[in-house]
Amino acid sequence: MKVIKMKRPINVMIVDDHSIVREGIKQILELDGDIKVNAEAGSGRECIDVLDENKTDVLLLDINMPNMNGLQVLQHLREKKTDVKILILTIHNEVEYLMRAVEIGVEGYVLKDSDSTVLKKAILSINSGDTFIQPELTPLLRRRLEDRSLKTKRHRDSLTKREIEVLKLLAEGLFNKEIAYTLNISEKTVKNHVSNIFKKINVSDRTQAAVYAIKHNLVDVF
Repeated sequence: MKVIKMKRPINVMIVDDHSIVREGIKQILELDGDIKVNAEAGSGRECIDVLDENKTDVLLLDINMPNMNGLQVLQHLREKKTDVKILILTIHNEVEYLMRAVEIGVEGYVLKDSDSTVLKKAILSINSGDTFIQPELTPLLRRRLEDRSLKTKRHRDSLTKREIEVLKLLAEGLFNKEIAYTLNISEKTVKNHVSNIFKKINVSDRTQAAVYAIKHNLVDVF
């Protein structure tokens, strides 16, 4: 007799500082049997502690929380390379929050005023390896990314030939004195170039400038 193997429900952990919200979400998610809420937490720090003790497929994460907010938790888990898909569920429809979450590496972003079908679809999507951004927010995200790309291009195009030379050497790890020697200019001139470069490409330190140079193919990475 052939044994039919049942599909395992998706284990979801709900992180929200309001217990009544967690209970409501749990009831909605578990109606169909495709999703099981296997853990809950009421703060960012508790989330990290509880997550280590449970096998969770999808982490449902609020942004506004005590003891580490949702974006801080997301950053922490990504730095640790924790193997869990993360879905932000928030009241914040401002594109800045969405941009930051996407930059850190979130798989999904849904607003709390969405229909339950949208939330379930988001969970199923990111669990299967896709990303899911609330449809209404996608045009905002696209425009913001396009604006950032244009701004970066303007920054890059504003660099002089000499500033690009200095930036390349800076990205290779040379100090100002070494850059001055290589380009046969004074160290004071190098400092002025570095200051101008930081302003033009909108960075605040040498590491960020080096990352910029690598991203824009100004230096080779072996």
